[in-house]
Amino acid sequence: MDHSRELTAEVPRAWDRPVVSVPVLICLSLVGGQLPSFSAQANLYTLGTGGALIWIGLSNRVPRRPAPGRLPSGAIWWLVPVTIFGVFEGATFVLNVGDEFPTFSLLADPLLEDHLVRSAAWFAWLSAFWGLVRR
Repeated sequence: MDHSRELTAEVPRAWDRPVVSVPVLICLSLVGGQLPSFSAQANLYTLGTGGALIWIGLSNRVPRRPAPGRLPSGAIWWLVPVTIFGVFEGATFVLNVGDEFPTFSLLADPLLEDHLVRSAAWFAWLSAFWGLVRR
């Protein structure tokens, strides 16, 4: 019998489980939601959390999930609203049309004034970023 080949199993680390990672993301979201929009503190916090997630993703500290082999044929239709949104946002920003034709970002500002809604947006951003780190 040849035992020269070792069987290795990918064992998730304790901090990599959802029981740990989701509460950490919630805590980070609650802190980020309390910071005033576009302040120096909020910008530094965004750069810090984003930089930390990029560092974790590049350092191979988390086990990778397999990427999907091929996108379904209907996935191309998701490009239509994304492209329309990008063209609309870019055109209104470049043309500087102001309040007569506001961007989606300007329309979302009243919603994001609430700390709870801003924390929910932070959680969505961090969760999506964490999903990218795991790929």
